Amino acid sequence: MALAVTSSSSKAIFGSGFLLSSSSSEPKVSQIGSFRLLERPQMAPTIASKRRSSVKPVNAEPKRNDSLVPLAATVVAPEVEEKVEVEDFEQLAKDLEDASPLEIMDKALEKFGNDIAIAFSGAEDVALIEYAHLTGRPYRVFSLDTGRLNPETYHFFDTVEKHYGIHIEYMFPDSVEVQALVRSKGLFSFYEDGHQECCRVRKVRPLRRALKGLRAWITGQRKDQSPGTRSEIPVVQVDPVFEGLDGGTGSLVKWNPVANVQGGDIWNFLRAMNVPVNSLHSKGYISIGCEPCTRPVLPGQHEREGRWWWEDAKAKECGLHKGNIKQEDGKQLNGNGNGPAHSNGAPAVADIFNSQNLVTLTRTGIENLSRLDNRQEPWLVVLYAPWCQFCQAMEGSYIELADKLAGSGVKVGKFRADGEEKEYAKRELQLGSFPTILFYPKHSSKAIKYPSEKRDVDSLMAFVNALR
Repeated sequence: MALAVTSSSSKAIFGSGFLLSSSSSEPKVSQIGSFRLLERPQMAPTIASKRRSSVKPVNAEPKRNDSLVPLAATVVAPEVEEKVEVEDFEQLAKDLEDASPLEIMDKALEKFGNDIAIAFSGAEDVALIEYAHLTGRPYRVFSLDTGRLNPETYHFFDTVEKHYGIHIEYMFPDSVEVQALVRSKGLFSFYEDGHQECCRVRKVRPLRRALKGLRAWITGQRKDQSPGTRSEIPVVQVDPVFEGLDGGTGSLVKWNPVANVQGGDIWNFLRAMNVPVNSLHSKGYISIGCEPCTRPVLPGQHEREGRWWWEDAKAKECGLHKGNIKQEDGKQLNGNGNGPAHSNGAPAVADIFNSQNLVTLTRTGIENLSRLDNRQEPWLVVLYAPWCQFCQAMEGSYIELADKLAGSGVKVGKFRADGEEKEYAKRELQLGSFPTILFYPKHSSKAIKYPSEKRDVDSLMAFVNALR
């Protein structure tokens, strides 16, 4: 049997040209779900051949059965011969490097048919569904429902299903794992110890189960989304992390049709095609994830700054695309992938907060300061990482504050808390994200953490004046 498009006319658009094809009559078909199956005469099953793409992912896990698509029933046929076709996906990626997203999408659907699906997050990656729709080929869509999405995102899922006449295949986290995480660490543990554990339970593992039912998947990754981690995404690749239906090496291919497209061009396409979008976009949200971990961004801010904003500026990945995180060859990276490292593990970038009115504290210095019960004067200390864009943004106001407090009886200092010092700072100095600002009162050993994200001179001065 062969798959056929449900409409009587289909369209394909490639680049700037249009190719339209139509037929005045259709053969009689039987319909299953949203696809029609074209009946063909049965052939004698003397030799059954199996077409397979040989690819090579790494770190694959043991084969599992709870996948997006159940394994097909086994059919016993005489004299079965298996033919393996080796596909060079590196060369294919080079061949498609200058292709339009529509061409890439069409190639992906042509090659993998019902064994490929679009991963849809409920954001501007709805463009993928529009491209798939324009190819005229059958396509599948799945999404990860973490249980923590915005109400607007759930409404958007419903809108997309009705607009395209499709059924999104939702994947859910394991209820036992979620229950164990919440009971042991609470509903918002990610604010204290990072988002990776929660994302692993609610997103990565459900994705792994979904991909076990596929031979390929399609993502909305773009190189400009996160220059620190996604700048070398190919349009098609052997998935370096997850495994597919066949299990083991060579079992999953990852397609990134919009890898070379700028965010602005994606939005121009969505407007031109009158594609429905998530209402959160009109409220300042660009990159959209779970409700507790997503917020609007300000004009001029990068789209990923609205995700996990309390963490390191360049660690904006949940683990779904771990295999695409850029690593600099031949250079030691710190734990957050933030570039070449010093001997203490901190990235080698120019230091900031340099002023004669600022005291640079070493690990010993900050430990001694923290132990003192009776200080001769109060201290204001910023815990920072020089590569952090939020630290860089407040450099001018912090130096100005230090100049204003010079001679006032309040010492102003800085402590570089990234690299190997980060765990200590998180454990002993209340570090949650960079920058963290602490005030050490004159007659108390307990530091008081500045609670606001307003880091202008007046706000910081009001904080100091209220406590000294």
